[in-house]
Amino acid sequence: MRRALLRVLVVLAALMPFGAAAGEVKLKAVATFSILADLVAQVGGDRVTVTSLVGPDADAHGYSPAPGDARRVAEADLVVVNGLGFEGWLERLIRASGTKAPIVTASTGIKTIPASEDHDHDHGHGHGEGDHPDPHAWQSVANVKTYVANIRDALAKADPDHAADYSARAAAYTEKLGALEGEIRAGLAAIPEGQRRIITTHDSFGYYAAAYGLRFLAPQGISTNSEAGPKDVARIIRQIRRDKVPAVFVESIADPRLMQQIARESGAKVGARLFSDALSGPNGPAPTYLEMMRANLKAFREALS
Repeated sequence: MRRALLRVLVVLAALMPFGAAAGEVKLKAVATFSILADLVAQVGGDRVTVTSLVGPDADAHGYSPAPGDARRVAEADLVVVNGLGFEGWLERLIRASGTKAPIVTASTGIKTIPASEDHDHDHGHGHGEGDHPDPHAWQSVANVKTYVANIRDALAKADPDHAADYSARAAAYTEKLGALEGEIRAGLAAIPEGQRRIITTHDSFGYYAAAYGLRFLAPQGISTNSEAGPKDVARIIRQIRRDKVPAVFVESIADPRLMQQIARESGAKVGARLFSDALSGPNGPAPTYLEMMRANLKAFREALS
């Protein structure tokens, strides 16, 4: 009887899905915001526990770290950041935490674009414009492939015993990214070129514009910490009327009142909510990066086609 039971247990163990063994200590990774946390989870699978400092539907630009964040960073085995000046609060948090964990910049190797200079503000922005790079590099799917490779390498270095697992998951996810990019290009091809103008809350879609041939305008700069002045709002309204832009879009992290005002005064309609700097919650339309990009594509097509 015992031998038969042992044979059954051996067979069941062999049939168990590949992943972390019961009781195995998982790698603790901390990501700075929800989009990055999803990418780490996709590559890490069940071998990694991922915590996001800035959660879904939350704005990383104006984030103020809580005491618990310093504790999470201190206890981490790996801290994954976007870089490019996106997390203006990060350096202070790292110092306060005293963490010894490696700090991995997921955007390393990205060919950056400069922050937009189209905005006539009299004061600085949260992470700078002009000579500074636009930090929203994840808006290009090709860039996210680089993010994934950097995350894969960082996880493999922190946990070399499972490097092959991280490599396999990264390869599988990169294939999904390739399919997603094909969907975006095919979907946008249906929009006439003369209608490919997008008005959004803040300047977070520069990489999307460069990659996929849309033109984005925004009353705010690349940080939501900046405030749109009357000149910015008037300029956007004039352009909407002149170019007959059909819709304006409110981002999930933004106060909708400014865009509602612009829509009223310009005659444009308010399109579906966009996801720029954060995912939605698990029950929303954009709980993962892949679903976020598909939700935005659907919003663009419905408003502009």
